[in-house]
Order: sequence, then C-alpha cells, then structure tokens
Amino acid sequence: MKELRMESAGNTGRGSTPDLGVQIGPLVLRNPVMTASGTFGYAREFENLVDLAQLGAIIVKGISLHPKPGNPPPRIVETACGMLNAIGLENVGVDRFISGKMPYLYKLSSPVVVNILGDSVEEYSEIARRLDRVEGVAALEVNISCPNVKKGGVAFGTVPEMAARVTEAVRGGSRLPLIVKLSPNVTDIVLMARAVADAGADAVSLINTLIGMAIDPISRSPRLANVIGGLSGPAIKPVALRMVWQVAQAISLPVIGIGGITTANDALEFLLAGASAVQVGTANFYDPSAAGNIVQGITAYLQEQGEDRLVDIVGTLQTGID
Repeated sequence: MKELRMESAGNTGRGSTPDLGVQIGPLVLRNPVMTASGTFGYAREFENLVDLAQLGAIIVKGISLHPKPGNPPPRIVETACGMLNAIGLENVGVDRFISGKMPYLYKLSSPVVVNILGDSVEEYSEIARRLDRVEGVAALEVNISCPNVKKGGVAFGTVPEMAARVTEAVRGGSRLPLIVKLSPNVTDIVLMARAVADAGADAVSLINTLIGMAIDPISRSPRLANVIGGLSGPAIKPVALRMVWQVAQAISLPVIGIGGITTANDALEFLLAGASAVQVGTANFYDPSAAGNIVQGITAYLQEQGEDRLVDIVGTLQTGID
C-alpha cells in the first residue's frame, strides 16, 4: 500500500470530512484509534504532549484489586523492530485508581476504558463490580494474559474454559461494555475468541505481547531481570494482522486490532482485515503524537478513496481466495 502523504490530510479538496465514527458493542467512539493499555499511563502523563480530545478512546494502565509493585528492573529492553517488557503489572490498585485517577479522567472528552486484571476469577469479578458505577468509566477491557496463581501459573488466556469463566464473572459483576483482550501465545486464537464471545463479551481486542527474551553476550545474562518478557512493536504486526483477520472472519463481535501500529497505513491494514478499531501501543513511547497522526492519516485515506464513512471499509480485504 502506498504510504499516505500526511500533509494532504484535510487539504485534498475531494469532499467533506468523512465520518470516522465506530461502534464497539454498546460503546460509541468518534474515531477508531485508541491508546493501548500500559503505554499511556493514566493519560495525565501525556496531557502536555497530546491533544487527548483527538483520541477515539483512552485505555488506561491495567488495574488490579490490590496495588502491585511490579518486577525489579531492568523491565524494558529495546530490540530490533520492537520492545521487550516485563513491567509485572505495576499499578495503584482499583480503590486508589477510583479515588485518585478517575476525577481527572472523568473530565476528558474521550471515552475512558479501564483495563483490569486479576490473580483469580473472583478478583476479576470484584474489580468489575467496584468499577461498575464509577462515573466516567466507559467500558472494561479484561486482560486474560496474566498468571493465574490459583492454577499454578497457567494463564487465563491460554485455556478456553478459563477464559470463559473470567468473562462470565466480569459480565456478572458489571453492566459496562466488555472487551476481552486475547493473548497470541496460544495454538488457536479463534478458539479463544469464540470462548469469550459465547461467555458474554461485547468485543475482543488482540493481540497482547508475544513472549520473548534478550541476552547480553558480554555479561552472559538476560537483559531483563525477569529473564523473559513481552515483545511488542512493529516486529509483531504481521502476526497480529493474521490473527485479527482470522478472528474477524470467525466471530460476529467487533474486533479491535493491536500490534505494531505506528502509522495510518498500519491501522488501515487492520481495518481492512476486519478490525472495527485499533490500539496504538509501543509507538506512544517514542512518538506521543502517533495516535493523533493516525487519525489524520485515516481521514486523508478516506478522502482520497472517496469514502464517506470509515465503517464502509472495515473488512473489505480482497484475498482472491474462497
């Protein structure tokens, strides 16, 4: 695909501004570009760098029932075309999030989606219940990639039955729109998507990071204190794109694409593959304006293509195969 000329955004003179609005289950967004959890803090950290009103939605750092200190450093390592992280889900806990972070987030014009995580099914349910009636929370994104301590370290996101149990528990504790974030570290991503869809999810987001590691040959030691971590960034985009395309064909729920999206063309690839929206993650670390630029680039693309509505291009990939 030809790289878009960003300077053409809004200056093509080829018709009116297209409608970028999308609907993710009950959640209505002005445009499809969100910030991925864990890459945008609690939004306030970016207020002097980014026009937050440009964003389709803000997904805040993952929230657990109790505060988590995270893993010891080093927790982030740069790799070729990507980043390895082993933050360890550091966060302030749901009560401090509600009292200390939500008053600021509530004032923003962009919808706020809260990513939640737990060490047990009961914890997921309790977090959902505490957030259910908090003003300003537009939706929940359920991270099912964290370790299940009660199951001896087996991740919720790799066993369909456990993924369904978590989804059902959150659904039972909250009336908010429910997005379930899927792990790519599985044999069959479609099986996982179907499990959470049948259990009551309103949408799925994918992918989370791929498990990787990096080694310092001089010290002959891992570069991460945790030894292994999650790989994100442009290196994982082809894997993410493939999984989004497979899931979008298999389930009727909206799909949110994540994985190495740094430009408007990256986002458009996911939308054409069937994603109704996208999340920008690793790019926020080195270019805080990436999400806003992607919104402008999608607008320019639609104008150049003569499209009035973004939703009309979603899933229009022509593969040439049955």
